[in-house]
Amino acid sequence: MPFATSLGARIYWEEEGQGDPLLMIMGLGYSLHMWREMRPMMARRFRAIVFDNRGVGSSDPPGGLISMAAMARDAAAVMDAAGVPTAHVLGMSMGGMIAQELTLTFPERVRKLVLGCTNCGALRSVPTSPKALELLVTRFTHRPEERAETIIPWLYHPETSRESIEQDLRLLRVHYPKPSVVLKQLGAIAGWSSLGRLKRIQSPTLVIHGEDDRLVPAGNARIIARRIPNAKLVMLARAGHIFPTDQTESSVSAILEFLLGSTPTGSAAR
Repeated sequence: MPFATSLGARIYWEEEGQGDPLLMIMGLGYSLHMWREMRPMMARRFRAIVFDNRGVGSSDPPGGLISMAAMARDAAAVMDAAGVPTAHVLGMSMGGMIAQELTLTFPERVRKLVLGCTNCGALRSVPTSPKALELLVTRFTHRPEERAETIIPWLYHPETSRESIEQDLRLLRVHYPKPSVVLKQLGAIAGWSSLGRLKRIQSPTLVIHGEDDRLVPAGNARIIARRIPNAKLVMLARAGHIFPTDQTESSVSAILEFLLGSTPTGSAAR
């Protein structure tokens, strides 16, 4: 099993496909398995590198508190272990925060940056509903069957098929995170902000978000896209927070079009 070593912890990673490297960073409490359909689709064109954030899946549990800076260093350590000096980087939700921190800390290592369904920290962001946050926390501190039904409307679009959602839930049940780790990851999110630093990002950037995201409201994407120089903004119709499940083909198409484009074309944030 491949592991990277970062700040005293072993970080589990996998790869699939050939071509330019693409580092994919997953969100709160989710293991690398939650990339599901997007991983093989990306692997058709890229060397897709995925990993478990510290404390999740097969990566070592944290000895103390978790910070966004530490998770960004974990991502860099995975790149080192894979022998990848530079890569395109795709981050979803909390993974998008890690991707921002990685780009700000190691700007020379990030080719193109894709930020999905994320925000730039609590300061001046469009806040999550207190009810949604409560359900998110209890989802990971109770058995998944107990809270799945109540959190689904906050994560997925109403038109998404129940079978697609069930495929996500089945993976979550198998790779269920420890509540203590999720709370530490939430602590890392609460104590982090990139707002004042986003103008320093020089990597060509795509900000992609579901128009109907109830967990991380879509206004957050507009804030990020306005702050990052020449960022491109894509808003996905009929998509909630987990837009790769809601709109798999359109989201993958938009990401591939951006990553495979020969020039870093930006567009005004809407």
